[in-house]
Amino acid sequence: MTAIRQAELDALPVREALPELVSALDGHGAAVLCAPPGTGKTTLVPLVLAGLVGGGPRRRVVVAEPRRIAARAAARRMAWLLGEQVGGSVGFTVRGERVAGPGTVVEVVTTGVLLQRLQRDQELSGVDVVILDECHERHLDADTVAAFLLDVRETLRPELRLVAASATTDAAGWARVLGHGRPGGAPVVTAAGVSYPVETVWAPPARPVRPPHGMRVDPAQLTHVASVVRRALAERSGDVLCFLPGVGELARVAGQLGGVDAEVLQIHGRAPAAVQDAALAPSAHRRVILATAVAESSLTVPGVRVVVDSGLAREPRVDHARGLGALATVRASRAAGRQRAGRAGREAPGAVYRCWSQAEDGRLPAFPSPEIRIADLAQFALQAACWGDPDAAGLALPDPPPAGAMAAAREVLVAVGAVTPDGRATPRGVGMSRLGLHPRLARALLDGAAAVGPRRAAELVALLSEEPPREYGDDLAAAWRRARAGGDAYATRWRAEATRLRRSAATPAGPSPTPTLPEPEAAAPLPGREAASRRAVGAPAPDLRACGAGGADGSAAPATAAGAVSGDDAAAGLVAALAFPERVAKTKGEGAFLMASGTAAELGDGSRLRSAPWLAVAVADRGPHSASARVRLGAVLDEDTARAAAAHLLASGDEVRWEDGDVAARATHRLGAIALAVRPLKNPDPALVRAALLEGLRSDGLGLLRWTPDARALRARLGFLHRTLGGAWPDVADDGALLARADDWLEPELSRARRRADLARIDAGQALNRLLPWATGEAARLDELAPERIEVPSGSRIRLDYSAEHGQPVLAVKLQELFGLAETPRVAGVPVLVHLLSPAGRPAAVTADLASFWQGGYLAVRAELRGRYPKHPWPQDPATAEPTRHTNARLRR
Repeated sequence: MTAIRQAELDALPVREALPELVSALDGHGAAVLCAPPGTGKTTLVPLVLAGLVGGGPRRRVVVAEPRRIAARAAARRMAWLLGEQVGGSVGFTVRGERVAGPGTVVEVVTTGVLLQRLQRDQELSGVDVVILDECHERHLDADTVAAFLLDVRETLRPELRLVAASATTDAAGWARVLGHGRPGGAPVVTAAGVSYPVETVWAPPARPVRPPHGMRVDPAQLTHVASVVRRALAERSGDVLCFLPGVGELARVAGQLGGVDAEVLQIHGRAPAAVQDAALAPSAHRRVILATAVAESSLTVPGVRVVVDSGLAREPRVDHARGLGALATVRASRAAGRQRAGRAGREAPGAVYRCWSQAEDGRLPAFPSPEIRIADLAQFALQAACWGDPDAAGLALPDPPPAGAMAAAREVLVAVGAVTPDGRATPRGVGMSRLGLHPRLARALLDGAAAVGPRRAAELVALLSEEPPREYGDDLAAAWRRARAGGDAYATRWRAEATRLRRSAATPAGPSPTPTLPEPEAAAPLPGREAASRRAVGAPAPDLRACGAGGADGSAAPATAAGAVSGDDAAAGLVAALAFPERVAKTKGEGAFLMASGTAAELGDGSRLRSAPWLAVAVADRGPHSASARVRLGAVLDEDTARAAAAHLLASGDEVRWEDGDVAARATHRLGAIALAVRPLKNPDPALVRAALLEGLRSDGLGLLRWTPDARALRARLGFLHRTLGGAWPDVADDGALLARADDWLEPELSRARRRADLARIDAGQALNRLLPWATGEAARLDELAPERIEVPSGSRIRLDYSAEHGQPVLAVKLQELFGLAETPRVAGVPVLVHLLSPAGRPAAVTADLASFWQGGYLAVRAELRGRYPKHPWPQDPATAEPTRHTNARLRR
């Protein structure tokens, strides 16, 4: 052991704010600490509050970090400042790793670990102070931990001290939360930092790149980022820190930096400890450090003078591809951009190269969205239920959970047996909450372990919890074998997680309920769902051991009764189907499948799975303009296993629907949208037939009825009266409005119909007459208000055209037949639009004001047409001339 490094401790700027922080905690028990990066808030503050430096009373301090890499780095840094090894006075605990001992006073943990600890020991016995570091990131675990700790302070341990610490945060908001109703909230302590100027260089791509979609990033964007890194190496001195959204992007950019005169390192939360240590230690050689958001805060990377910011980040979303919470690529917020840029000015003046334009910068979101607003809340809802507050109504959260997301989470939890219908945690749910898994995967682990053995179930769930690299392929069983034999970083992480899960699976977690998992994605509705009647079949909890997936000791099982799958394939299919029963899929041929949810799915060319009769789809994605999902990871399945794992989706009944242009009636046995057995129905329920015919009229239109010219004219006349007079005159222009009143005008013919041909026999005009306002007597005025024909001065009765959707009725008549008519005819008070025709019946002029036309427009028409039609009368004064349908010669007879 070496001496405490007092000089380094004294150089940390947060030292000046420590007396105020200690006083705030002594007086209020909670405080918000705002301190810029590099001030020592993560390292010096815990040591002082623990009494390890500064001479204060000895207290046990827990520091909660959002990431494992930050937890390890903070513990190592504090131990180094004390001249000790990690595990002495300072230790850390992250998932799967604990380095601490009986003498540990300061323990750095991830927020997930602290959450589990609180569920086991709500009093947090033996802990005096909890520091929530980087609370500005608004991770769901951190918000939940803060709410639980405040509940503990209010009800069990008022002496427990809380500090919310961050470089950039909503200080007033956190003060209000930590104050928990106290006037003025908790005190806010601000520490001044020492930072150096950072020059901003705008470096947008020369050509537009596609925006991120899901986890995908345009390769052109990554090529541009690599070119900016090369530019920064040429223009600046010092190490370069490049921010990218994820591990895959780190690898791709690293591959494009071959030959640069610098060591290229990749740092992320799952990187081996040796790589993380190398990135966080000073180096005599120039380096390019490619990093995810783990390097935004909590960590100091020595030697960095330049930051290259891709402008991309990953935020949690509901992953509809897997029915789980996952990450999606988004544009990074301006707050994240400031955090990243600040890394270049920690030790000396620096520069940040931003891979977007200055104009774009103003359109970026100001802050990242709080996870609670956008993430899948199934795990949060389970934690709240186990805490005793199923609706989270009594928790002091910075933002309340959205009601819709909580309702969806409750459905999942009830389905897997984690909570009762009223939201109370079951013993099984308590056990599931301690697995550190999404409840769907927890269900697959616990129920799968009973069927295939704990080891095999744990290994498969570990594959499902962190999707294997694409190079592992789309076959879950093959990826499982590759991970078992592999020596890459993924396989190493997978083995550690599988070991942890195997131990967890051995702990009883309550009996398995009847599987009733709801769909994780918006399922495509069955065609004609309104016209279908299904009778659910009661399904008891399935005997999964009969599915041929393996013995309880984990040994490979013989083939199933159907002889379709065995061994690894059977185990993989069963566990994936337990996690995602609504995505069991049946082949449609040529690598195409239909999932029980109703979504079509396809396999890539060359996939071993293309010939499978059934699949358990673990991962699938669908582009914004694609009709089918692409299977990214799946397993061969047999029908018996599909039925057992998704028993809640089994249903039998009569289906009558509009299909392929006519009524289809059949008796079916289905697994969700998948038809297992179908036979024609000879005498379908008339009510279902009627509903199917209505669906046909909605989808194919009212043209299925018989529309004579008189019927079409009547519809147009009624439409005109509805627009003009309203009141009792019905809306007949819109098909939807007419179908909403089908009972009023299509009966009794509709109820007698049995097929499309019967619809074609219904006289639409006769049916429309039923909608006229007979009760008020207005129907008798139809011909008065909207006459079918109008008599013109020549004596002709000309049909009016009412078909203009929002216009006037049209009177198309030969010009000579209107001689002597001074005023434009009106219908229901509306002047008609007169289309004046030549003697040959061709358009000559259009007017809604005959008086003005006779005085002006007529002269131009007369000059143009009298030479072309000399046999017809063209008087100088049409207003006093005799109207006629005939030629001059005929008139002289």
